[in-house]
Amino acid sequence: MGRAGRSAAGPGAGALAVLLASVLWGTTGTAATFAPQVGPLAIGAAAMGLGGLLQALVAGRRIAQARAALRTQWRIVLVGGSGVALYPLAFYTSMHVAGVAVGTVVSIGSAPLASALIERIVDRRRLSRRWMTGAALGLAGTVLLCAAEAAQGGSGTGAVSAGQTVAGVGLGLVAGVTYAVYAWAAHRLITRGITSRAAMGAVFGLGGLMLVPVLSATGAPLVASWTNAGVGLYMALVPMFTGYVLFGFGLSRIPVSTATTLSLLEPAVAAVFAVLVVGEHLPALGWAGIVLVIACLGVLTAPGRRGPAITGRRDRTTLRHGPGTLTASNALDRGQLVRADADGVTNDEFHA
Repeated sequence: MGRAGRSAAGPGAGALAVLLASVLWGTTGTAATFAPQVGPLAIGAAAMGLGGLLQALVAGRRIAQARAALRTQWRIVLVGGSGVALYPLAFYTSMHVAGVAVGTVVSIGSAPLASALIERIVDRRRLSRRWMTGAALGLAGTVLLCAAEAAQGGSGTGAVSAGQTVAGVGLGLVAGVTYAVYAWAAHRLITRGITSRAAMGAVFGLGGLMLVPVLSATGAPLVASWTNAGVGLYMALVPMFTGYVLFGFGLSRIPVSTATTLSLLEPAVAAVFAVLVVGEHLPALGWAGIVLVIACLGVLTAPGRRGPAITGRRDRTTLRHGPGTLTASNALDRGQLVRADADGVTNDEFHA
């Protein structure tokens, strides 16, 4: 396929990768129900810690090739790694304290807003009307999901107190911000010429190292039974390792705020798995929320409008930046900035 074809397919492939990652992440809540003796810190440290170390191991050659560029960008790597380490601890503890519905929705639902703020303040990126429409639909859908599940849970004996809810919401906000931070850090490394595998491997490998002490202190229940160990391995290998490989692929092709908004599919998938696997009942309000989330994904993934065909030779300016190549076409190319490297082509079509 020529460069023009790869450029056009880039954002669509990136969006699909993030959606697939969100489906995998949506299985974590259901998987955790099979290991109720394992605490939230142990689950988070095992999932993200082992998954992150495995990412670094698999991407070892790419990391070695990019070591000079990574050394130059060490502050961004450190910020991203810290976000990776803090996110699972806040996320799983939020679900443990306030319930799966509130914890998941606050954590995942606040991430697009945090990402948008980071891009606006740090990168000075203008938020598009399309993104704001999609984010509004997605957030409305996740709120309906939260309300439906919380109302159902509040009518039972397992209802949480107001204090627990407040604490869970606070931890969920911490999770949402740290999720946005490490996604931004990985995206920033990628746009500065580091391949997605090297960027994700470095950020997640550092985060995994930071989680090793937590896993050592809290992980005893994981080896207490084969079921617990199986849950820990599944969380590390499938949702975290495979999911974040897909997410890194997506970040090399679409903006951070778009990627985190597409990940609003996760709580919808979690709700469906809870119905199909765990046997929970989802009220009509919850299904309405899922419809809104699907509408959000439709808005963000629909093909953008294309300009008129241009014939003839276009002027190009090529800038070298590390292992990647930045190719800036003139204004006739719809103002897009395309980066071709070993991992593919990126552009900002989803922010058009």
